[in-house]
Order: sequence, then C-alpha cells, then structure tokens
Amino acid sequence: MSINAGALEEAITAQHSRSPFSGVIFVREQGDILFAQGYGMANRAEQSPNTVHTRLGMASGAKTFTSVAVCQLVESGRITFDTRLKDCLDIPLPQFDPDVTLHHLLTHSAGIPDYFDEATMDDYEALWHERPMYAFRMPRDFLPLFANGPMKFKPGEQWAYNNAGFIVLGLVIEHLTKMSFSDYVEQHIFQVCGMTSSGYFPMDRLPGGTAQGYIPVEDGQWRTNTYSIPIVGGPDGGAYTTVHDLAKLWDALMGHRLLSQSTVTRMLTPYWRTNPDDDENYYGYGLWIAQDKGQPQVYYMLGEDPGVSFFSGFYPDKQIQFSLLGNTVAATDAMFDCIAPILKAA
Repeated sequence: MSINAGALEEAITAQHSRSPFSGVIFVREQGDILFAQGYGMANRAEQSPNTVHTRLGMASGAKTFTSVAVCQLVESGRITFDTRLKDCLDIPLPQFDPDVTLHHLLTHSAGIPDYFDEATMDDYEALWHERPMYAFRMPRDFLPLFANGPMKFKPGEQWAYNNAGFIVLGLVIEHLTKMSFSDYVEQHIFQVCGMTSSGYFPMDRLPGGTAQGYIPVEDGQWRTNTYSIPIVGGPDGGAYTTVHDLAKLWDALMGHRLLSQSTVTRMLTPYWRTNPDDDENYYGYGLWIAQDKGQPQVYYMLGEDPGVSFFSGFYPDKQIQFSLLGNTVAATDAMFDCIAPILKAA
C-alpha cells in the first residue's frame, strides 16, 4: 500500500482552510516527492511567501545534529558512549555527579540542572527579559545559567528532557575537535549530506530566502521572534534548514553516509519512554521514536520555540519522509495531526 496523494492534498487543503498554516510541508515516498508546498509569509513586512526552498528554523529538532556529531567522535575512537563527562571536558562543573556519561546526556537521563526546565517552565521567551539574547552566541555562553545548579536526580535514574545536556555535549565536541560547534556540523554533517541551504545563521544576519519567525499579539497583529530566542542557534537547537535539505539528511543518515549501520542502530534504540503512561513514544540519541506493538513505526525530530514549529520524520518500513516547518506555532500541531493518519495508513 502507498500514500494516496490525492487524499493527502485534499486533507492538507481542508485543514489549512480551517486553521491557516504558515510554513512548508513536504512528503516523499520511496524517493518520489508526493507533496511539497509553502504556505503563508516568510516575511510579512515584505509580503514574501514561504516556498519549498525557504529556510526555516528547526528549534530543538537540531539536537539530532549534536547527536550525530557525538556518534562520529565515538566512531573515531576519541570517546565512547560510556565516557564520563569529567573525562572529556576541561570545564569544571563541581555540582555535577561525576558518574554522568555521554550516554546519559544523549538520552536526557543525566539529571543535570537545566537552563530551561520544560517540566516547570513554559515561557522560553522569558529567559531573555533580564539577559540580552544577543549575548548568547557560543555554547559556553549558556554555562552561567545552569553550571552551578544542583543535580535533579542521579544519572540514569529517570528521563527528563534537558536542553543544557545538549549544550554540554556541544562543549565536548568543541573540546575534542578544537573547532567551534557550528563549524564542526557544517564540515562533518552539512557538507557530507549536501545540505547547502542549512546553517546556524545569526538572527541579525539572516541570508536571503530565510523566513522570519512570528508571534501573535493583540488585535490579530504579529511581531517577529527576534528578541525571543538566542541570536545564534547551537547544540540544543536553532539551526535553519529547508525541506529538501532535510530529505538529504534522512537519506545520508539511513544510508549510513554519516555513521555506520551499527552506530545508527544504537542512535535509534528506544532507551527511555518519554511519558511513563505512554508505551508508544520513546527517545534514542537526539531522535524521538514512535513504536507500534514494540516495533519502530517512525523516527522523528521535533522542536518548538517562539515563532518556530518543526516536525520531520522517517517511516523505515514504508520509506516515507515528511517535514512540516512552521514560522509560527499556531496550526502546526493540527496540520501534523491531519497528515499523520494518512502516512500511518499507507
């Protein structure tokens, strides 16, 4: 069975009519593009529309790049997944449990303090009310926000989504490679995949063809997310990409051009339930895994920031890729909920 392209387009059109989506939608099956279309405005002031070539933010979806980078360093023999953080980083973190390993950080089970704890905080934008977002340009700039905080639990004791853990992984990458995090990803991931439109672009120097993120305000108006997220993305998220570059990423990852088959298998292992009451959704290394009857149904990246909403997934048995990149938060979840049953039924 394959995707009914007509039913897919009809469902997307109907959902967009009910709740207008702003961004780009892409669906590919067995290498054939079944749907690719932009909606809404990339730049509202200039009335520039989103197209299939528009760069949009990934938010936390970019954690996958950090995980791939760590896995590459494991394959090179510089570290192992069981290497303790204190043995591969030269920054003193005296409050951290000495038994924290890279595996713990990759799987959100390290228990270290977070700079934005999603279990107790829900306004990411509020972080920058007293801290200038333009000062956060490198991974080490985040350290004062969490480095001296207490541990939340013992390493490996439970799962708790943790942005700071991926900042720390980025610092490990920089320490071992003597490269900036973004330069490493550019050279060892983007260039290998042929992702020529992707990058960690400063928000005050966005290249042409890049969408602004938008946040609703009163009276049906909008403002950009310029002051709502760090000025440059990093190990915990914030890269920009296109739907076509994401297709290249999935091809390279699943085709073992970024990592060996055994390492990809380890990366895609469902280590932790993301909700103790849910036996379908798990987390691997920087990727989410939805299972059906104990078998992986879809691997996916997701992220959300003020003015950014992101889904991208791969169905291994069906060889289906999909991506929804939004430059607003509104309507993206509803659009995904509209598309997902059609992909699942294929």
